[in-house]
Amino acid sequence: MITIDLSSTGLKINTTVIQFPVSIDTLKQAFGEACRISKGKHNTVFTWDDSGVLAYSRGGELIESLSVVLALQTYDFSPKQTFTGIFNYNYRDIVTYYKTHVDEHIKLFDGDNTGALVQGNYSAWFDADKDTIKTIEISTYTPFVRWAGIPEDKYTIKPIEEDEITFVDFGFKLSIIEELMYMKGLMKPQFDIHEFAKWYRGREIDLDEEGYEPIAEVEQYFKALPVPKRLASEITEIYQDGGNDIYMNLSPFSGGAVEYWDIKTCVDAKHFPNLKKVTLCYATDAAYDEFIALGIDADWL
Repeated sequence: MITIDLSSTGLKINTTVIQFPVSIDTLKQAFGEACRISKGKHNTVFTWDDSGVLAYSRGGELIESLSVVLALQTYDFSPKQTFTGIFNYNYRDIVTYYKTHVDEHIKLFDGDNTGALVQGNYSAWFDADKDTIKTIEISTYTPFVRWAGIPEDKYTIKPIEEDEITFVDFGFKLSIIEELMYMKGLMKPQFDIHEFAKWYRGREIDLDEEGYEPIAEVEQYFKALPVPKRLASEITEIYQDGGNDIYMNLSPFSGGAVEYWDIKTCVDAKHFPNLKKVTLCYATDAAYDEFIALGIDADWL
């Protein structure tokens, strides 16, 4: 069983003293080999499915923070099981301590409504709502203030109390969001990647470093974002262009190189009875042929 201890004597995992940044080899002594490694250009996530633990690294070797997962999540890199070990703060169960020592919570940024327990150079920050603690992120304690003025729940995705569209193809969904959110203004809030990066609490998103490729948290936002069925009739046309707002917000410095989100199938067209025309630049030939077969006027840009 894994035991994590955060106290005045420092941070320990089992019997190993941890100081960030810590080498991945040191963590392997505690957790074993990572089950999965998700690599981006500027960020690597190590996942231990059985342990319910994530480790974040910018360079792929030195780990800057750990996340202990207490509620299953839907990110591609999320552990398949929750943490079942022991996590103590000042020699007491950290969740119990957190709930009973509200006056000790330190707010790490503007809009932080959960706060962190801080001990020396370490913080244990809680991603939680009123009913559930989802994760506890352990990192070096560096007080900072995020940009003020963004409502703390602005980009929190809440379930909608109406029917929503279930998409098969993510690229198709993105083209629909482009029309409904950016062209027609029917989906709110209008997503802004620069604002989102300042608002996001899970980690620091450095757009100058990461904005040239897909950012996992941004992709996940759009994957999880519900599209109401009542808006389906508003879609009469899809127009793809490298400068579409949706692509610029997914990868602001990509220069329109967004083959990551090609439409691969148009099976989702069945939800949009008024869709008559598509202009494509990010789609497969097979998807183009499917549009034609459905009687939808399709052209390449």
